[in-house]
Amino acid sequence: MFRSARLKLTLFYLGTIVLFNLTVTLSIRVYAEHEFVRSNIAQRSEVRRWALHLFDTPMPKRSTTAINNFQDQQVQIVRDHLNQSLLVINLLAMAIGGMLSYWFAGRTLKPIEDAHEAQERFTTDASHELRTPLANMRLENEVFLRQKHFTEAEGREQIESNLEEVQRLERLANNLLALHQFGRTALTRQPVSVPDIVAAAVAQIKSTASAKHVTIKQEIAPAKVLAHKESVAQLMDILLDNALKYGAGGGEITITGRLQRRSNRYLLSVQDRGPGLAEQDVPRVFDRLFRGDKARSTKVAGYGLGLALAKEIADANSAGITARNNPGGGACFEIALETVA
Repeated sequence: MFRSARLKLTLFYLGTIVLFNLTVTLSIRVYAEHEFVRSNIAQRSEVRRWALHLFDTPMPKRSTTAINNFQDQQVQIVRDHLNQSLLVINLLAMAIGGMLSYWFAGRTLKPIEDAHEAQERFTTDASHELRTPLANMRLENEVFLRQKHFTEAEGREQIESNLEEVQRLERLANNLLALHQFGRTALTRQPVSVPDIVAAAVAQIKSTASAKHVTIKQEIAPAKVLAHKESVAQLMDILLDNALKYGAGGGEITITGRLQRRSNRYLLSVQDRGPGLAEQDVPRVFDRLFRGDKARSTKVAGYGLGLALAKEIADANSAGITARNNPGGGACFEIALETVA
C-alpha cells in the first residue's frame, strides 16, 4: 500500500517539477525570441544610420539584404544553441527531480507509515491482552460449572479469581484511556518545586517499597520547573513502580535531580540496581504494550502500558524522557524538565 502511495506521490512531485521547468523554459524562450527580434531591428536601424552618415547615401538594397541574412543566420545559430541548452537542462532536471521526488515521497510518507505500523501493532497486542483474561475467566468458569457439587469456599474462590481478571481488564482500560487523554489534552504548566513532586511520588510507593525491602535514596537539588504537578508526580510514580517491578532485587532505588544551566533543563532520574534493559529493547521501551524480555515479563504483572503512558505525560509537559543502562548495572530513566527562569 505504501509502496504504491510512494510511487503516486513521486509522480505528483515529478509532475510539479516538470510543469515548473516547462513554465520557466517557455518563459525564457519567449523572452529570448523577443530580444532577438528587438536586437535585429535595433542593429539594422543603426547600420542604416551609420551608412547614411558616412556615405551620405542610403545603403544599397543588395548590401542591406546581405547584412540581414547574416544577422538571421547568427540569430538562428544562437537560437539552436539555446534550444539545445534548454533541452539538456530540462532532461537533467527531470532525472534529478525524479530521484529527489522519490526521496521526498519517502520522507513524507515515513511518519504515516510508522504510525500505521504502530497502530497495527498496538491493535494486535491490545487484542491479545484483552483476550487473555477473558479466556482465563471462561475456562475457569466452564471447569467450575462442570462440577456437580461445590462448597461455598470453592464458590468464593472462583468469584475472587474472576474479580482478579476483571481488575486486570479494568487496569488495562484505565491505562488505555489515560494514554488517549494525555495524547489529546493540553496541560496547564506552572512553576512547581521538584522536591514536592518527588515527595508526592515517593509517598505513593513507599509502603510497597517497604514490603519488598527496597530503600529509596534521594539526591535532589532544589529547583523549580515548569510542569503540571499532578501529571509529573504520576510520571514519577510510574518510573518508581517500574523500578520496583524489575529492579527490586537490587534492594535500592536512587532518585537524583540536577540542574543543567546551559540547557535550562532539570534532569530528574530514577535508577535501580536490577538486571537492566536488553540493548535491543532500549529503543522500544516506550512503545505501547511492549514488555521487553519475554522471559522476565511473564514473571511480572502488567501490560506494557506504564512506560508508554510516561512518555505521553512527558510530551504533554514539553519534557524529554530517555532510558539507558547504568555502567554499574541496573536501568536508568531520566526526565528533562524545563526550569523556571
